[in-house]
Amino acid sequence: MSTIVKCFARAIKRFEDKEIFIKLDDDALVDIDYVIGLIKKYQGYHKPIYISDHERTKTRKFPDALNNVMYGNGKFYMFNRKLAQCLKTDIQYRGSRNEDSVFGAMVTHGCGEANVEYVQEDDRWIWHKEYTSKNKHIDLEFIKNH
Repeated sequence: MSTIVKCFARAIKRFEDKEIFIKLDDDALVDIDYVIGLIKKYQGYHKPIYISDHERTKTRKFPDALNNVMYGNGKFYMFNRKLAQCLKTDIQYRGSRNEDSVFGAMVTHGCGEANVEYVQEDDRWIWHKEYTSKNKHIDLEFIKNH
């Protein structure tokens, strides 16, 4: 089991009483009212929910579990316990992959795309790396560590 998968599995198990999980990059900001609105809207939702900026993997470099899966852009994603409970955490893949595509594969192979509600995030409320507006400039990537 990869370190990425172990990290998600441990976090989800540790917070057994939580219904909603959020993954946010360290160089991103999200409007708290937007997050609260999503929690209120999807709390108690009847099926697995996966909120992000979804795209499908297009690489054919390695024919493995990460090919052709829907995954969320890593700056922000949010999901519920129903999604966490159906994740397939023992997926096998080759080569170096980012945690977002690995998580997407865990969703696809565990929950099945047809069983998941994929919700597009609203990027008006999420800032990644750099934000310039209203006479303000914030460089969230100031420390170049990735």
